[in-house]
Amino acid sequence: MECIVHFDVVHKDEVKSLRGLLFLDPGKDPAESDFLQMFEEMGYKLRLEDRQNLVFKPTEAGADYSEIRVRRLDTGEKSYKEDGELKSLLTNLLPREPKPL
Repeated sequence: MECIVHFDVVHKDEVKSLRGLLFLDPGKDPAESDFLQMFEEMGYKLRLEDRQNLVFKPTEAGADYSEIRVRRLDTGEKSYKEDGELKSLLTNLLPREPKPL
């Protein structure tokens, strides 16, 4: 199964939106090693900084970018990446305990 990875490369003055491609077994989600190998093949040497938000940092000191953030994964069926901003907004707006009417 093909999985299109939509990601942002954060440079000092700009953010570039790019895409990569992963080949996965049907029904499997990509692993950390899948991302690292894809980025390596694209010329990025990275380490996973934030597993929950899929944020990668360069391992080379002279890199001209500060991080790479995976925005979403497209398998053609459903979106794998949850919307972190929406989740945070709902968490703060909804009451923690339901109140009686």
